[in-house]
Amino acid sequence: MASGNRPALEVTGLRKSYRSAGEDIAVLRGVNLAVAAGESVALTGESGSGKSTLLHLIAGLDAADGGEIILDGVSLSELGDAGRAALRRDRLGLVFQQFNLIPSLTVSDNLTFQSRIAGRHDPKWHDELVERLGLAHLLKRYPEQLSGGQQQRVAIGRALAPKPLLLLADEPTGNLDEETADEVLALARDLVARTGCGFLMVTHSARLAALLDRRVNLHAGVIA
Repeated sequence: MASGNRPALEVTGLRKSYRSAGEDIAVLRGVNLAVAAGESVALTGESGSGKSTLLHLIAGLDAADGGEIILDGVSLSELGDAGRAALRRDRLGLVFQQFNLIPSLTVSDNLTFQSRIAGRHDPKWHDELVERLGLAHLLKRYPEQLSGGQQQRVAIGRALAPKPLLLLADEPTGNLDEETADEVLALARDLVARTGCGFLMVTHSARLAALLDRRVNLHAGVIA
């Protein structure tokens, strides 16, 4: 974890198993991980190693069997469904490979969606995101009218609009060609640094992982 910065995320002894074919399959066997505010961390590991499971647990989309996840000093295990949803809304930015934009909303409305429901819409920051992401000429378009790279820019802008404590990204460039992936990741890193939030990105690419501050590898259910 970057020295001197407060922790955005602290994961300790995290365990998760799933029931399959009548037996319990342990996916996470005691994961320990910390991400500081302003730090970018790549999470790598072979397919099926539990990377997406870990991100879903951190986001409060699923419950762990044991261990602790602390976001901004708050333990997720102490929160109910409503509390986890509020934390996800107010303190987390989520970016996925599939973009997950709202088809019926324009680019402009997609960008402001998260910040408005969080009650933290900042017009000046919105304008900066539009400029930095190169979206000014696309604000009236709908997601289906955009390229993959443009959609992912909107998704990143939407996630960062409320200035979250932590940005979680699950293979955010997986559907993009190499040049566009590099461009999108560079923009994400720059904007993350601008907000001072932590950034945890799942990726299969060693090349992209090397562009972040630090790389951790998930193997056999633990962080190597």
